[in-house]
Amino acid sequence: MTIEKLRWLLGKAVAVFGERPVGELRSEEIAAWRIALSPGYRFDATQALRQVLSRAVLWGMIDVNPAKLGVDNPSPRRREQRPFESWSELDAVAANLAPRYGPMVIFAAATGLRPAEWLALERRDVDRQARVVYVRRSLTKGRLKCTKTEASLRAVPLQTIALEAIERQPTSRGSPLLFPAERGGYLDLHNFRNREWKPAQRAAGIEPLRRVYDLRHTFATFALRAGISTFDLSRYMGASLTMIDRHYGHLARDGREHAIRLLDELSAGQRPRWTLVDAAWTPTLADSASRDNESIG
Repeated sequence: MTIEKLRWLLGKAVAVFGERPVGELRSEEIAAWRIALSPGYRFDATQALRQVLSRAVLWGMIDVNPAKLGVDNPSPRRREQRPFESWSELDAVAANLAPRYGPMVIFAAATGLRPAEWLALERRDVDRQARVVYVRRSLTKGRLKCTKTEASLRAVPLQTIALEAIERQPTSRGSPLLFPAERGGYLDLHNFRNREWKPAQRAAGIEPLRRVYDLRHTFATFALRAGISTFDLSRYMGASLTMIDRHYGHLARDGREHAIRLLDELSAGQRPRWTLVDAAWTPTLADSASRDNESIG
Protein backbone atom coordinates (compact mmCIF):
# COMPACT_ATOMS: atom_id res chain seq x y z
CA MET A 1 0.00 0.00 0.00
CA THR A 2 1.41 3.38 -0.97
CA ILE A 3 1.79 6.20 1.57
CA GLU A 4 -0.63 8.28 -0.47
CA LYS A 5 -3.32 5.62 -0.30
CA LEU A 6 -2.68 5.05 3.42
CA ARG A 7 -3.19 8.74 4.08
CA TRP A 8 -6.39 8.69 2.08
CA LEU A 9 -7.69 5.71 4.04
CA LEU A 10 -6.75 7.28 7.36
CA GLY A 11 -8.59 10.39 6.29
CA LYS A 12 -11.82 8.42 6.65
CA ALA A 13 -11.13 7.94 10.35
CA VAL A 14 -9.68 11.41 10.88
CA ALA A 15 -12.86 12.98 9.46
CA VAL A 16 -14.87 11.33 12.26
CA PHE A 17 -12.43 10.89 15.15
CA GLY A 18 -9.74 13.44 14.36
CA GLU A 19 -10.59 15.83 17.20
CA ARG A 20 -10.73 13.09 19.83
CA PRO A 21 -7.84 11.89 22.05
CA VAL A 22 -7.05 8.26 21.24
CA GLY A 23 -7.75 7.32 24.85
CA GLU A 24 -11.40 8.29 24.40
CA LEU A 25 -12.06 6.09 21.37
CA ARG A 26 -14.46 3.22 22.03
CA SER A 27 -14.80 -0.04 20.15
CA GLU A 28 -18.54 0.28 19.66
CA GLU A 29 -18.25 3.64 17.90
CA ILE A 30 -15.41 2.38 15.72
CA ALA A 31 -17.56 -0.61 14.78
CA ALA A 32 -20.42 1.73 13.84
CA TRP A 33 -18.02 3.90 11.81
CA ARG A 34 -16.72 0.84 10.00
CA ILE A 35 -20.20 -0.35 8.99
CA ALA A 36 -20.99 3.09 7.54
CA LEU A 37 -17.96 2.96 5.22
CA SER A 38 -18.25 2.01 1.58
CA PRO A 39 -17.70 -1.75 1.10
CA GLY A 40 -15.10 -0.89 -1.52
CA TYR A 41 -12.61 0.38 1.05
CA ARG A 42 -14.12 -0.72 4.38
CA PHE A 43 -11.53 -3.42 5.07
CA ASP A 44 -8.50 -1.31 4.14
CA ALA A 45 -9.67 1.80 6.04
CA THR A 46 -10.25 -0.27 9.18
CA GLN A 47 -6.84 -1.90 8.81
CA ALA A 48 -5.25 1.53 8.47
CA LEU A 49 -6.88 2.73 11.68
CA ARG A 50 -5.87 -0.48 13.45
CA GLN A 51 -2.28 0.09 12.36
CA VAL A 52 -2.17 3.58 13.82
CA LEU A 53 -3.80 2.56 17.08
CA SER A 54 -1.46 -0.42 17.43
CA ARG A 55 1.40 2.06 17.44
CA ALA A 56 -0.40 4.03 20.16
CA VAL A 57 -0.49 0.83 22.24
CA LEU A 58 3.25 0.30 21.76
CA TRP A 59 3.93 3.88 22.80
CA GLY A 60 1.89 3.42 25.97
CA MET A 61 -0.75 5.96 24.99
CA ILE A 62 -3.54 3.36 25.35
CA ASP A 63 -3.69 -0.11 26.88
CA VAL A 64 -5.64 -1.92 24.16
CA ASN A 65 -6.45 -1.27 20.54
CA PRO A 66 -10.13 -0.26 20.36
CA ALA A 67 -10.19 -0.95 16.61
CA LYS A 68 -9.46 -4.63 17.30
CA LEU A 69 -11.34 -5.28 20.53
CA GLY A 70 -14.75 -6.54 19.44
CA VAL A 71 -14.45 -4.95 15.98
CA ASP A 72 -14.53 -7.66 13.36
CA ASN A 73 -12.88 -6.83 10.04
CA PRO A 74 -13.12 -9.91 7.81
CA SER A 75 -11.08 -9.88 4.62
CA PRO A 76 -13.21 -9.01 1.61
CA ARG A 77 -13.96 -11.65 -0.94
CA ARG A 78 -11.33 -11.77 -3.63
CA ARG A 79 -12.47 -9.59 -6.46
CA GLU A 80 -12.81 -11.38 -9.74
CA GLN A 81 -10.10 -10.16 -12.07
CA ARG A 82 -10.61 -10.25 -15.81
CA PRO A 83 -7.20 -10.43 -17.43
CA PHE A 84 -6.80 -11.12 -21.12
CA GLU A 85 -6.45 -14.80 -21.81
CA SER A 86 -3.56 -14.68 -24.28
CA TRP A 87 -1.21 -12.48 -26.23
CA SER A 88 -3.23 -13.24 -29.35
CA GLU A 89 -6.21 -11.49 -27.74
CA LEU A 90 -4.07 -8.49 -26.92
CA ASP A 91 -2.62 -8.43 -30.42
CA ALA A 92 -6.16 -8.42 -31.84
CA VAL A 93 -7.11 -5.43 -29.69
CA ALA A 94 -3.89 -3.60 -30.56
CA ALA A 95 -4.52 -4.19 -34.28
CA ASN A 96 -7.79 -2.28 -33.96
CA LEU A 97 -6.20 0.70 -32.25
CA ALA A 98 -4.49 3.68 -33.84
CA PRO A 99 -0.74 3.08 -34.44
CA ARG A 100 0.23 5.24 -31.47
CA TYR A 101 -1.98 3.28 -29.06
CA GLY A 102 -1.38 -0.35 -30.04
CA PRO A 103 2.23 -0.54 -28.75
CA MET A 104 1.18 1.29 -25.58
CA VAL A 105 -1.38 -1.38 -24.74
CA ILE A 106 1.08 -4.21 -25.38
CA PHE A 107 3.70 -2.47 -23.24
CA ALA A 108 1.23 -2.04 -20.37
CA ALA A 109 0.35 -5.74 -20.41
CA ALA A 110 4.04 -6.70 -20.63
CA THR A 111 5.15 -4.62 -17.64
CA GLY A 112 2.19 -4.48 -15.23
CA LEU A 113 2.59 -0.75 -14.63
CA ARG A 114 -0.42 1.16 -13.38
CA PRO A 115 -2.05 3.39 -16.01
CA ALA A 116 -0.99 6.43 -13.98
CA GLU A 117 2.61 5.20 -14.24
CA TRP A 118 2.86 4.39 -17.94
CA LEU A 119 1.04 7.62 -18.82
CA ALA A 120 3.89 9.53 -17.13
CA LEU A 121 6.79 7.53 -18.58
CA GLU A 122 9.49 9.40 -20.45
CA ARG A 123 11.89 7.88 -22.94
CA ARG A 124 14.79 8.49 -20.56
CA ASP A 125 13.15 6.09 -18.09
CA VAL A 126 13.88 3.16 -20.41
CA ASP A 127 17.27 1.44 -20.15
CA ARG A 128 17.40 -0.86 -23.15
CA GLN A 129 20.80 -2.24 -22.27
CA ALA A 130 19.76 -3.28 -18.76
CA ARG A 131 16.28 -4.18 -20.06
CA VAL A 132 14.44 -2.28 -17.35
CA VAL A 133 12.07 0.66 -17.15
CA TYR A 134 12.30 2.92 -14.11
CA VAL A 135 9.08 4.13 -12.53
CA ARG A 136 9.88 7.63 -11.29
CA ARG A 137 6.53 9.41 -11.46
CA SER A 138 2.80 8.97 -11.94
CA LEU A 139 -0.02 11.07 -13.39
CA THR A 140 -3.27 11.12 -11.44
CA LYS A 141 -6.16 13.48 -12.16
CA GLY A 142 -3.90 15.65 -14.27
CA ARG A 143 -1.30 16.04 -11.53
CA LEU A 144 2.23 14.70 -11.86
CA LYS A 145 3.71 13.11 -8.77
CA CYS A 146 7.37 12.11 -8.58
CA THR A 147 8.93 9.53 -6.28
CA LYS A 148 10.46 11.19 -3.24
CA THR A 149 13.36 8.85 -2.52
CA GLU A 150 15.60 6.36 -4.26
CA ALA A 151 13.95 3.66 -2.16
CA SER A 152 10.63 4.37 -3.85
CA LEU A 153 12.16 4.14 -7.32
CA ARG A 154 11.01 0.93 -9.00
CA ALA A 155 12.84 -1.01 -11.70
CA VAL A 156 10.61 -3.23 -13.84
CA PRO A 157 12.13 -5.82 -16.19
CA LEU A 158 11.42 -5.46 -19.90
CA GLN A 159 10.61 -8.70 -21.65
CA THR A 160 11.15 -8.87 -25.39
CA ILE A 161 7.50 -8.07 -26.11
CA ALA A 162 7.82 -4.81 -24.18
CA LEU A 163 11.02 -3.81 -25.97
CA GLU A 164 9.44 -4.50 -29.34
CA ALA A 165 6.44 -2.38 -28.38
CA ILE A 166 8.74 0.53 -27.55
CA GLU A 167 10.45 0.19 -30.93
CA ARG A 168 7.08 0.35 -32.70
CA GLN A 169 5.88 3.37 -30.75
CA PRO A 170 5.86 6.48 -32.99
CA THR A 171 7.98 9.34 -31.73
CA SER A 172 6.44 12.73 -31.07
CA ARG A 173 8.51 15.82 -31.81
CA GLY A 174 9.27 17.92 -28.80
CA SER A 175 7.68 15.48 -26.33
CA PRO A 176 9.81 13.52 -23.87
CA LEU A 177 6.87 11.18 -23.14
CA LEU A 178 7.02 7.55 -24.15
CA PHE A 179 3.28 7.42 -24.83
CA PRO A 180 2.16 10.98 -25.58
CA ALA A 181 -1.20 12.15 -26.83
CA GLU A 182 -1.52 13.12 -30.47
CA ARG A 183 -0.34 16.67 -29.78
CA GLY A 184 2.52 15.62 -27.55
CA GLY A 185 1.04 16.16 -24.09
CA TYR A 186 -0.25 13.66 -21.56
CA LEU A 187 -2.87 11.25 -22.83
CA ASP A 188 -6.41 11.75 -21.55
CA LEU A 189 -7.21 8.27 -20.29
CA HIS A 190 -10.95 8.95 -20.04
CA ASN A 191 -11.16 9.89 -23.72
CA PHE A 192 -8.95 6.97 -24.66
CA ARG A 193 -11.27 4.51 -22.92
CA ASN A 194 -14.37 5.71 -24.72
CA ARG A 195 -12.98 6.57 -28.14
CA GLU A 196 -10.32 3.91 -28.63
CA TRP A 197 -10.21 1.19 -25.99
CA LYS A 198 -13.80 -0.03 -25.93
CA PRO A 199 -14.37 0.12 -29.72
CA ALA A 200 -11.12 -1.79 -30.33
CA GLN A 201 -12.21 -4.57 -27.97
CA ARG A 202 -15.61 -4.84 -29.62
CA ALA A 203 -13.94 -5.03 -33.04
CA ALA A 204 -11.64 -7.79 -31.73
CA GLY A 205 -14.58 -9.75 -30.30
CA ILE A 206 -13.49 -9.42 -26.66
CA GLU A 207 -16.30 -10.35 -24.29
CA PRO A 208 -16.78 -9.15 -21.63
CA LEU A 209 -14.99 -5.87 -22.18
CA ARG A 210 -11.87 -5.42 -20.08
CA ARG A 211 -10.87 -2.28 -18.22
CA VAL A 212 -7.60 -0.52 -19.00
CA TYR A 213 -6.47 -1.53 -15.51
CA ASP A 214 -6.96 -5.18 -16.46
CA LEU A 215 -3.76 -4.91 -18.48
CA ARG A 216 -2.00 -4.84 -15.10
CA HIS A 217 -3.92 -7.93 -13.99
CA THR A 218 -2.93 -9.59 -17.26
CA PHE A 219 0.76 -9.06 -16.50
CA ALA A 220 0.36 -10.53 -13.02
CA THR A 221 -1.48 -13.56 -14.36
CA PHE A 222 1.06 -14.23 -17.12
CA ALA A 223 3.99 -13.72 -14.71
CA LEU A 224 2.67 -16.23 -12.19
CA ARG A 225 1.94 -18.73 -14.94
CA ALA A 226 5.56 -18.35 -16.03
CA GLY A 227 6.77 -19.24 -12.54
CA ILE A 228 7.76 -15.80 -11.21
CA SER A 229 7.43 -15.80 -7.43
CA THR A 230 4.89 -13.65 -5.64
CA PHE A 231 7.80 -11.96 -3.84
CA ASP A 232 9.45 -10.85 -7.08
CA LEU A 233 6.09 -9.94 -8.59
CA SER A 234 5.29 -7.68 -5.64
CA ARG A 235 8.52 -5.76 -6.24
CA TYR A 236 7.94 -5.38 -9.97
CA MET A 237 4.34 -4.27 -9.52
CA GLY A 238 5.02 -2.02 -6.54
CA ALA A 239 2.37 -3.83 -4.51
CA SER A 240 2.39 -5.56 -1.15
CA LEU A 241 2.71 -9.31 -0.82
CA THR A 242 -0.67 -9.29 0.91
CA MET A 243 -2.33 -7.68 -2.10
CA ILE A 244 -0.60 -10.03 -4.53
CA ASP A 245 -1.66 -13.05 -2.50
CA ARG A 246 -5.23 -11.79 -2.09
CA HIS A 247 -5.78 -11.26 -5.81
CA TYR A 248 -3.47 -13.74 -7.49
CA GLY A 249 -2.30 -16.23 -4.86
CA HIS A 250 -4.40 -19.03 -6.35
CA LEU A 251 -2.32 -18.76 -9.54
CA ALA A 252 1.10 -18.80 -7.90
CA ARG A 253 3.50 -21.63 -8.54
CA ASP A 254 5.33 -20.79 -5.32
CA GLY A 255 2.49 -22.19 -3.22
CA ARG A 256 2.72 -25.02 -0.71
CA GLU A 257 2.54 -27.90 -3.16
CA HIS A 258 5.12 -26.33 -5.43
CA ALA A 259 7.44 -25.68 -2.49
CA ILE A 260 7.22 -29.32 -1.39
CA ARG A 261 8.01 -30.50 -4.90
CA LEU A 262 11.04 -28.23 -5.18
CA LEU A 263 12.40 -29.22 -1.76
CA ASP A 264 11.94 -32.93 -2.49
CA GLU A 265 13.78 -32.59 -5.79
CA LEU A 266 16.61 -30.64 -4.17
CA SER A 267 17.05 -33.11 -1.30
CA ALA A 268 17.15 -35.94 -3.83
CA GLY A 269 20.07 -34.29 -5.59
CA GLN A 270 18.03 -33.10 -8.55
CA ARG A 271 18.03 -29.58 -9.92
CA PRO A 272 14.50 -28.22 -9.42
CA ARG A 273 12.81 -27.58 -12.74
CA TRP A 274 11.86 -24.00 -11.92
CA THR A 275 15.15 -22.92 -10.28
CA LEU A 276 16.59 -20.45 -12.73
CA VAL A 277 19.42 -19.04 -10.60
CA ASP A 278 22.26 -20.39 -8.51
CA ALA A 279 21.17 -19.93 -4.90
CA ALA A 280 24.71 -20.23 -3.52
CA TRP A 281 26.06 -17.22 -1.65
CA THR A 282 27.45 -14.49 -3.85
CA PRO A 283 28.77 -11.14 -2.56
CA THR A 284 27.35 -9.12 -5.45
CA LEU A 285 23.86 -8.78 -6.84
CA ALA A 286 23.20 -10.34 -10.21
CA ASP A 287 21.78 -7.43 -12.18
CA SER A 288 20.83 -3.78 -12.02
CA ALA A 289 17.12 -4.51 -11.67
CA SER A 290 17.82 -6.49 -8.49
CA ARG A 291 19.92 -3.65 -7.08
CA ASP A 292 17.29 -1.05 -7.82
CA ASN A 293 14.51 -3.16 -6.33
CA GLU A 294 16.45 -4.39 -3.31
CA SER A 295 14.77 -1.98 -0.91
CA ILE A 296 11.24 -2.33 -2.23
CA GLY A 297 8.93 -4.41 0.00
